Amino acid sequence: MASSQAATSKQATTPSTSETRRRVAVVVGIVFIDLLGFGIIIPILPFYVRSFGVSDVFIGLLAASYSLAQFTAAPILGRISDERGRRPVLMLSVGVAGLAWIVFGVAAEIGATLGVTFGLVVLFGARLLAGAAGGNIAAAQAYIADVTTPEDRTGALGLVGAAFGLGFVFGPAIGGLLASDTVVSITRAVFPSFIPVTVFSVPSFAAAGFSFLALVMAAVVLEEPDRIRAPPRRVTFVAQFQTALADRQLSPLVIAFFLTSLAFTGITVMFVPFMADFFGYGATEAAMFLAYIGALGIINQGVLIGRLSRVFGVRRVVKAGVLSLFLALVLLAASPLAGTTSLFTSGPGWVTGGFVVLLVFGALASFGNGAITVGLTALVSEGASGETQGAAFGVTQGAGSLGRTIGPPLAAAAYVLTYWSPFISGALLLMPVAILLRK
Repeated sequence: MASSQAATSKQATTPSTSETRRRVAVVVGIVFIDLLGFGIIIPILPFYVRSFGVSDVFIGLLAASYSLAQFTAAPILGRISDERGRRPVLMLSVGVAGLAWIVFGVAAEIGATLGVTFGLVVLFGARLLAGAAGGNIAAAQAYIADVTTPEDRTGALGLVGAAFGLGFVFGPAIGGLLASDTVVSITRAVFPSFIPVTVFSVPSFAAAGFSFLALVMAAVVLEEPDRIRAPPRRVTFVAQFQTALADRQLSPLVIAFFLTSLAFTGITVMFVPFMADFFGYGATEAAMFLAYIGALGIINQGVLIGRLSRVFGVRRVVKAGVLSLFLALVLLAASPLAGTTSLFTSGPGWVTGGFVVLLVFGALASFGNGAITVGLTALVSEGASGETQGAAFGVTQGAGSLGRTIGPPLAAAAYVLTYWSPFISGALLLMPVAILLRK
């Protein structure tokens, strides 16, 4: 799957700098619009599941189902993009995502008509389909690798990460607004009576709309890059991973993607309940902290990491990211020791020791996760040939999705036993990553 030959734009016609920037901007825009739709669903998902009258266990299962489908689909979509083209895969995936979010939005109505069990099947089926479409990130990353030089690739791939960050910052905020009574009432007055309008369907339809907007954008302005295409092959899903793990250059990166994703789930899943349990923060305060981390992620992945990579090299930046995320996880586990007493005798009472520690944690976690994700992606591109960029990105993204699939239930169970255990366990999982990147 991989070779020592780096995939560069010189393998075909080398585009001008302005043309490269335009192509990168288009792909980043498509990723952002697509992720914006995904982010819109986040605030309504727990309440949507509860509307079916089932256990909260289904909330975790529905959240994990997206990553499970992405884990399965990313390698397949990446390989198809090598053989059939990046543009068709991106167009197909965002179109499928749009249809999936429409079905997702009407699952409750289907359940009310045909029974709760059937409604849940539709809900999970739509979520799985959307997750499979989300595997298109491999094709997007491969497109970036096709049109950039090795010197600029890390910065360009960082823009894809920044698009993710923007989607997760603005998406939930838009989703919360669309689920408000005012917006739902206005929508109900505008839409025909046969269209179900609820606090769950309106955000879902909006997510579908953003996916279809990305489809139009890809169809109208996205061009297929000039490159050497891989010949069609009959390669199974398992065989792709076996080939990747047998490759001396790619296997450490696949394992690193998996371990890093697994380690970070302790933050993504248990951070909000941890803040509520130990600092008394509600949903609003938690959302502000997540927005703070997301905003830093945009700066780190969109600007800082690319520049640092050009100065110090990609591998050193990834190592710095591993250290930063390790410190962040340890700091989060120890943050209750900083207390909830104000640091000022007369002044804002919310500026506590714990608050300051959480701010430092957010900065370290944002840089660490961004540096690892973008840096590892750039290393994958360096080690893969021009014909196998999509397949290589697909396998590594699939490994990350696998970590995000099995990580949430493990992190939740560990938190119930001992609050600090998911964070310390995550820090320990980063130690093998550092070893894998030792050279």
